[in-house]
Amino acid sequence: MEFVRPMCALVGMVGIGLVLSATIPTVYAAQQVAGHPSVLDTQIGDATLYAARFEGRKTASGLIFEGDKAMAAHRTYPFGTVVRVTYLRNRRSVTVVIVDRGPYGKNRQEGAIIDLSPVAAKRLGMLRVGQARVKLEVLAWGNGKYLN
Repeated sequence: MEFVRPMCALVGMVGIGLVLSATIPTVYAAQQVAGHPSVLDTQIGDATLYAARFEGRKTASGLIFEGDKAMAAHRTYPFGTVVRVTYLRNRRSVTVVIVDRGPYGKNRQEGAIIDLSPVAAKRLGMLRVGQARVKLEVLAWGNGKYLN
Protein backbone atom coordinates (compact mmCIF):
# COMPACT_ATOMS: atom_id res chain seq x y z
CA MET A 1 0.00 0.00 0.00
CA GLU A 2 2.88 2.38 0.71
CA PHE A 3 4.10 1.91 -2.83
CA VAL A 4 0.68 2.78 -4.34
CA ARG A 5 0.33 6.25 -2.76
CA PRO A 6 3.59 7.67 -4.18
CA MET A 7 2.73 6.16 -7.56
CA CYS A 8 -0.73 7.78 -7.51
CA ALA A 9 0.83 11.15 -6.67
CA LEU A 10 3.40 10.76 -9.45
CA VAL A 11 0.77 9.74 -11.99
CA GLY A 12 -1.39 12.69 -10.87
CA MET A 13 1.45 15.20 -11.33
CA VAL A 14 2.29 13.78 -14.75
CA GLY A 15 -1.38 14.02 -15.70
CA ILE A 16 -1.59 17.67 -14.60
CA GLY A 17 1.59 18.43 -16.51
CA LEU A 18 0.17 16.90 -19.66
CA VAL A 19 -3.05 18.91 -19.34
CA LEU A 20 -1.15 22.16 -18.81
CA SER A 21 1.24 21.52 -21.67
CA ALA A 22 -1.72 20.81 -23.94
CA THR A 23 -3.74 23.90 -22.94
CA ILE A 24 -1.09 26.64 -22.69
CA PRO A 25 -0.26 26.60 -26.43
CA THR A 26 -4.01 26.71 -27.16
CA VAL A 27 -4.47 29.78 -24.95
CA TYR A 28 -1.50 31.44 -26.64
CA ALA A 29 -2.90 30.65 -30.09
CA ALA A 30 -6.29 32.09 -29.11
CA GLN A 31 -4.64 35.39 -28.22
CA GLN A 32 -3.19 35.58 -31.71
CA VAL A 33 -6.57 35.35 -33.43
CA ALA A 34 -7.33 38.42 -35.53
CA GLY A 35 -10.25 39.39 -33.30
CA HIS A 36 -7.94 39.48 -30.26
CA PRO A 37 -4.77 41.34 -31.26
CA SER A 38 -1.99 41.46 -28.72
CA VAL A 39 -1.46 44.73 -26.86
CA LEU A 40 1.94 46.30 -27.54
CA ASP A 41 1.78 49.21 -25.07
CA THR A 42 -0.65 50.54 -22.47
CA GLN A 43 -1.19 53.98 -20.95
CA ILE A 44 -3.80 55.35 -18.55
CA GLY A 45 -4.72 59.01 -18.46
CA ASP A 46 -7.33 61.46 -19.67
CA ALA A 47 -8.76 61.82 -23.15
CA THR A 48 -9.96 65.18 -24.41
CA LEU A 49 -11.94 66.24 -27.43
CA TYR A 50 -10.41 67.91 -30.48
CA ALA A 51 -11.57 71.50 -30.80
CA ALA A 52 -14.08 72.10 -33.62
CA ARG A 53 -11.73 74.67 -35.16
CA PHE A 54 -9.42 71.85 -36.36
CA GLU A 55 -12.06 70.43 -38.73
CA GLY A 56 -10.71 70.50 -42.30
CA ARG A 57 -7.20 71.54 -41.25
CA LYS A 58 -4.04 69.64 -42.01
CA THR A 59 -2.71 67.52 -39.12
CA ALA A 60 0.96 67.05 -38.22
CA SER A 61 0.93 63.81 -40.26
CA GLY A 62 -0.26 65.63 -43.37
CA LEU A 63 -3.81 64.25 -43.34
CA ILE A 64 -6.80 66.56 -43.22
CA PHE A 65 -8.61 66.32 -39.88
CA GLU A 66 -12.13 64.96 -40.27
CA GLY A 67 -14.22 64.82 -37.10
CA ASP A 68 -16.42 62.07 -38.52
CA LYS A 69 -13.48 59.66 -38.68
CA ALA A 70 -11.85 57.80 -35.77
CA MET A 71 -8.71 59.94 -35.54
CA ALA A 72 -6.61 60.96 -32.56
CA ALA A 73 -3.58 62.96 -31.48
CA HIS A 74 -0.86 61.64 -29.18
CA ARG A 75 2.39 63.34 -28.22
CA THR A 76 4.75 60.41 -28.84
CA TYR A 77 3.07 57.51 -30.67
CA PRO A 78 4.17 57.29 -34.32
CA PHE A 79 1.71 58.41 -37.00
CA GLY A 80 -0.43 55.53 -38.22
CA THR A 81 -0.41 53.76 -34.84
CA VAL A 82 -3.67 51.92 -34.15
CA VAL A 83 -4.91 52.41 -30.58
CA ARG A 84 -7.88 50.97 -28.70
CA VAL A 85 -9.23 53.62 -26.31
CA THR A 86 -11.41 52.40 -23.42
CA TYR A 87 -13.45 54.81 -21.29
CA LEU A 88 -12.83 53.45 -17.79
CA ARG A 89 -16.17 54.61 -16.36
CA ASN A 90 -18.44 52.72 -18.81
CA ARG A 91 -15.95 50.25 -20.40
CA ARG A 92 -16.84 51.32 -23.96
CA SER A 93 -14.01 51.10 -26.48
CA VAL A 94 -13.18 52.63 -29.82
CA THR A 95 -10.24 52.03 -32.16
CA VAL A 96 -8.51 55.13 -33.51
CA VAL A 97 -5.50 55.98 -35.68
CA ILE A 98 -2.89 58.48 -34.53
CA VAL A 99 -2.67 61.26 -37.14
CA ASP A 100 -1.62 64.29 -35.11
CA ARG A 101 0.41 65.56 -32.15
CA GLY A 102 -1.19 66.66 -28.92
CA PRO A 103 -2.73 67.32 -26.51
CA TYR A 104 -1.08 70.62 -25.69
CA GLY A 105 -1.63 73.50 -23.32
CA LYS A 106 -4.17 73.36 -20.52
CA ASN A 107 -5.44 69.88 -21.44
CA ARG A 108 -1.96 68.38 -21.22
CA GLN A 109 -1.30 70.10 -17.90
CA GLU A 110 -4.50 68.55 -16.56
CA GLY A 111 -3.40 65.00 -17.44
CA ALA A 112 -4.67 64.54 -20.99
CA ILE A 113 -2.69 61.94 -22.97
CA ILE A 114 -4.83 61.80 -26.14
CA ASP A 115 -7.13 64.07 -28.15
CA LEU A 116 -10.05 62.28 -29.82
CA SER A 117 -12.13 63.18 -32.84
CA PRO A 118 -15.81 63.90 -32.10
CA VAL A 119 -16.97 60.58 -33.58
CA ALA A 120 -14.54 58.63 -31.38
CA ALA A 121 -15.62 60.58 -28.29
CA LYS A 122 -19.28 59.96 -29.15
CA ARG A 123 -18.69 56.19 -29.48
CA LEU A 124 -17.11 56.22 -26.02
CA GLY A 125 -19.99 58.21 -24.57
CA MET A 126 -17.78 61.10 -23.44
CA LEU A 127 -18.85 63.77 -25.91
CA ARG A 128 -20.77 65.80 -23.31
CA VAL A 129 -18.17 65.60 -20.54
CA GLY A 130 -15.28 66.57 -22.82
CA GLN A 131 -12.58 64.93 -20.70
CA ALA A 132 -12.58 61.37 -19.38
CA ARG A 133 -10.25 58.80 -17.79
CA VAL A 134 -9.21 56.23 -20.42
CA LYS A 135 -6.90 53.32 -21.06
CA LEU A 136 -4.89 53.28 -24.30
CA GLU A 137 -3.82 49.96 -25.81
CA VAL A 138 -1.56 49.99 -28.86
CA LEU A 139 -2.70 47.29 -31.29
CA ALA A 140 -0.28 48.10 -34.13
CA TRP A 141 2.61 50.53 -34.39
CA GLY A 142 2.56 53.01 -37.23
CA ASN A 143 5.60 53.74 -39.32
CA GLY A 144 5.65 57.38 -38.22
CA LYS A 145 5.92 58.67 -41.77
CA TYR A 146 4.12 61.69 -43.12
CA LEU A 147 0.76 60.31 -44.27
CA ASN A 148 -0.18 62.76 -47.01
